[in-house]
This record gives sequence, C-alpha cells and structure tokens, in this order.
Amino acid sequence: MNTYKSYTERAKQHPNACARSLFELMERKQSNLSVAVDVTTKKELIAIADAVGPFVCVLKTHIDIVEDFDMDLVQQLESLAKKHDFLIFEDRKFADIGNTVKHQYANGVYKIASWSHITNAHTVPGEGIIKGLAEVGLPLGRGLLLLAEMSSKGALTKGSYTTESVEMARRNKDFVFGFIAQHQMNQFDDEDFVVMSPGVGLDVKGDGLGQQYRTPREVIVESGGDIIIVGRGIYGNPDQVEAQAKRYRQAGWDAYLERLSIHQSA
Repeated sequence: MNTYKSYTERAKQHPNACARSLFELMERKQSNLSVAVDVTTKKELIAIADAVGPFVCVLKTHIDIVEDFDMDLVQQLESLAKKHDFLIFEDRKFADIGNTVKHQYANGVYKIASWSHITNAHTVPGEGIIKGLAEVGLPLGRGLLLLAEMSSKGALTKGSYTTESVEMARRNKDFVFGFIAQHQMNQFDDEDFVVMSPGVGLDVKGDGLGQQYRTPREVIVESGGDIIIVGRGIYGNPDQVEAQAKRYRQAGWDAYLERLSIHQSA
C-alpha cells in the first residue's frame, strides 16, 4: 500500500502536482509537521511563521481571524514560504455550492487561490463544490483536501459521510490529493491520498472545548496519517515556539521512520 512507502517513492509516482511538490519538500526538509497558526494579529502570524518555518512542511492559516489583514501580510507569508521552503494551507473549509465557492476562493478580500498552495472543503454540498474550486485552483497548480474526519468530540464526519467523501476524491484526483482525517484513506494499490491529521499533542489530551489530542506516533504509525497538524502545543508558550517546533518535527519524523522500518521488514 502506498501509505507505507517512503515520501520519495510516493512523490515519484503521484498523479497530482501539488502532492508531488509536498512529498518532495517533506523528504528534503525531513519534516511531516504542519503548524496551525490560529492567531488574530498580523504581527503574531508573521513572527510565528518565521520561527517555525525551518521545521515545517506546511504552514496552516485561518486568514479570516486576522483582525488587521491586508495584502502585505500575504506578501510576507509568500516571502517566508520561499525563505523557509514550506507550502501554505489556508484552512478555509469551503462549504457552499460550486458557483459561490468559486468566487470565495478567487475573489473577495482574501483572494485565497492567489497565494495558498492548499485549501480544503466540506463535501456536504455535493461534488459541485469540488468542480467550482477546481475551475479556479487547477490552472494555478493548487491542491484540495476534503474534510473526511475531524478531531473534535461528537463530530458528524464519520460513517457514510466519510465513505462518500472518499468516493468524491477518487473521481477528482486531478485536484483532490488528500484528506483532513484521523486515519489513512487508501484502500486500493493504485491510490495515494495524503492524510493531514489535526489534534496532535505531546503533553495534553484535550482542551475543554471538545478537541481531542493524539501523539505523533499514534497518528503516523498506528493510524497511517502522513502529516501531523499542531497548533497551541507549539506556539502556546511564546518563549518556546522554536524549541517546540523542533520537538514536534523530530517526533513526527521519528514516527515516520518507525513506520517505514515496520513495513519494509514485514
């Protein structure tokens, strides 16, 4: 199964350009860490992005919570992505009909498609949401993740919802390259969906608001995830941001190497 191959092997054979770039970057930086920077000021976002940049493969943003957003912020993020060699993932979770999301993605205040390499969408509206986003993103070489499973307690993203989301992805592999999920999603030898897993923590198991945490090893080795998404565990203490980024990058990479060794010797 492709999930258990090296990132280099997966990059060589992946049909999606965004996924190929991501796997190559992960191997180059020896990182499967994504940091979710959920802060509300431009200054904080740029400072954290610069601090964690050397250790991440993907920087995940919620750009609509930044109170002083402007296009200079976008330009600074793009500059940091080049400086530190990471991709930008705007966690927009599009959830409307195709025609509406097309405009939300390309236009409006944020013009997400112009700067974010990766974005994501709920599949509740049906397959039209993928078609609408693809009209904008495909010509720009962007990639889409579908919300298949979430890490919060009581989430409805399970069962038939997850199954149907995977089927939609299979029909749109030119643009959809993976999932936000808690487990690997590959069922057939010829498919290779990337799984980014939120809710990762080394020190806590929950946050009092429904978030549930697992360790990098639980995500990568036991569940077959590919990229760990960490937020407050890294930037929660402003004096420890770089140290925690190094710690999680190492934990994630060690888990990946363990997974490789297990399946190569099997």
